[in-house]
Amino acid sequence: MHLVNQHQLGSKKLWWHAVITHLTFYVLIAIIAAILLGHFYPSTAIKMDFLGKYFVDIIKLFINPIIFLTIVLGISSIGNLKKVGRIGIKALIYFEIVTTFSLCIGIAVGYIFEPGKIEKTNLQAGDASKFTEAASTHFNWIQFFEANLTLQVLLAAIVIGIIINYISQRLIIIRFLEKIAHYVFLALKYVMYLAPIGAFGGMAFTIGKFGLHTLIPLAKLMGCIYITCIVFVFVVLGSILRYYKINIWHYLKEIKDELLIVLGTSSSEAALPSMMKKLEEMGCSKSVVGLVIPTGYSFNLDGTSIYLSMAVIFIAQLYNVPLSFGELLMIILILMLTSKGAAGVTGSGFITLATTLAALHKIPIEGLAFLLGIDKFMSEARAITNLIGNGAATLIIAKSENEFLHATPHSPL
Repeated sequence: MHLVNQHQLGSKKLWWHAVITHLTFYVLIAIIAAILLGHFYPSTAIKMDFLGKYFVDIIKLFINPIIFLTIVLGISSIGNLKKVGRIGIKALIYFEIVTTFSLCIGIAVGYIFEPGKIEKTNLQAGDASKFTEAASTHFNWIQFFEANLTLQVLLAAIVIGIIINYISQRLIIIRFLEKIAHYVFLALKYVMYLAPIGAFGGMAFTIGKFGLHTLIPLAKLMGCIYITCIVFVFVVLGSILRYYKINIWHYLKEIKDELLIVLGTSSSEAALPSMMKKLEEMGCSKSVVGLVIPTGYSFNLDGTSIYLSMAVIFIAQLYNVPLSFGELLMIILILMLTSKGAAGVTGSGFITLATTLAALHKIPIEGLAFLLGIDKFMSEARAITNLIGNGAATLIIAKSENEFLHATPHSPL
């Protein structure tokens, strides 16, 4: 009996040691502490904003080098340029189908549950003028590309990766780049120890500035957004993953660190570098990860698509503006274009909304003002869904291209 008790005690110690030495534990504790600070000492919590911003800024320094190295190494190592092209085209087709589906789901849920059927006089309106002014300039693909450094790096990496395939000293270049990539990811590993601090700063600022009380008038809209994102992840993405024999629960368990970082910072970019590394550990080839993830951050925004379409319906309901079936189709078509620019720039989601409303000439743009107060609370749902969606897309395309290694310890099968 004494030996059994010792064995049980030893097992508990090992379990507790694993918990307290894991990044997830500290990020979760930081988020809880931030919520308490923001609620009871809001003025102090607001001052913590710099912690979240600095952490995200540091992570952003790693994003483009990691994307560049991953894509160049992936393309130069795969040796089959036709396969590279096929992966890219397949990814873009998948992105368009899934994001269009998410737009339709957002509109459908908005119509079924009617979150905008509330009294406007009870709502607190913010200043949306800077977003409505920005909407006066029409969407431009050239400007979108110029403003999106990630896409520029992606294109440059693809070109360089193709060129390396034709160089006789290809293996020497690949080994050199692999060494650089090793040290970049090693540096990132140490930076990620700051994740709890970043999560604390981001969450404390959000709760401190906007307060939990601001959620009450628009609780129905928030509930619809969160529930729709959850249903989308488990039903839509879960079904697609199941078709490729991937377990959604196992997949989410593997990326729990990244999910908590996004929850704390409200930025899916904060988890992009570690997400790329995690997907490789799960079994996805470097070439698929390098091509799908960076492209997905501009073209596969599932959570953002759900939010944008539901927000349009919310504002229409708020002002009692009836929409015909043709106008609903027009909303989807406009958002299919404008939502592609809703990544990487602060406030871009509101600019996208304003642009969409301006194009319709029917729904008042000033309705955006009622969303400003709770947007920060909904950004977590958007960012987390975007992250899960991009990771799922990578797993799916890796499986469909036979670029998925089953024997990895982190495989979500």
